[in-house]
Amino acid sequence: MKLSAEQIQSNWVEFNTNIETYITGDRKQKLLDFYKKFEDRIILMPASHKKEYHSAFPGGYVDHVNRVVKAALSMSAVWEGFGCDMTTFTQEELVFAAINHDLGKMGDEEHESYIPQTDQWRRDKLGEEYMHNKKIAFAAVPDRGLFLPQSHGIQYTFNEMLAIQTHDGLYDSANEKYLKSFMPETKPRTSLPFILHQADMMAARIEFEVEWLPKFSQNSVAAPKKNYTLSSNNNKSKVKSKALGGIKSEGLKNMLDSL
Repeated sequence: MKLSAEQIQSNWVEFNTNIETYITGDRKQKLLDFYKKFEDRIILMPASHKKEYHSAFPGGYVDHVNRVVKAALSMSAVWEGFGCDMTTFTQEELVFAAINHDLGKMGDEEHESYIPQTDQWRRDKLGEEYMHNKKIAFAAVPDRGLFLPQSHGIQYTFNEMLAIQTHDGLYDSANEKYLKSFMPETKPRTSLPFILHQADMMAARIEFEVEWLPKFSQNSVAAPKKNYTLSSNNNKSKVKSKALGGIKSEGLKNMLDSL
């Protein structure tokens, strides 16, 4: 998948609008300030390093997060319709967790997690558009994603912590202590982690169906895709300049030519 500069800009506006709409109190501005500080990096981040994984393209991170927020709100309504106890979490907790569930993929204060792959063989044969940045110490995505907000004075609730920590569900064995329990007293006291996990999984799955299923059969008709093409080259250049501005991140500068 390839996003235009116009789509990247539109996604960034939607990303910040979700914060403005659903986050309240002092942490709304703190969260906006945090993302403004790292805007030049986050706006172009991929959500993974390999094209066979989800959203491994410039702007893929924000695109994915926005879809998870939409899916989480929709999935919450489904759970409510089936009788879920909606008093155990708030809508703000749901959206906060969705917005920040993959924040650990940002990297640390100085360096991004994913940088463009320099090995052409790995690009061509393994589909690795990016590689992991060796300048940053290893941390699991949920762990780093929980460290970054608190290091900038952004508080989160126990529900939000649990949802972000376990958003990969049982695909991550570290979550078994929370999600693979057979005793009522050790099960989560809220369905928020399950709703977020389903939203995240659905967003990635739908991207797979749009991007990959049509490629598995030469007789299949390609599923309709979003129109990410701008109307003219002049307009494309103008929007790209406005949308991306001055990119400071060393690892992301050379992505502009691929947009």
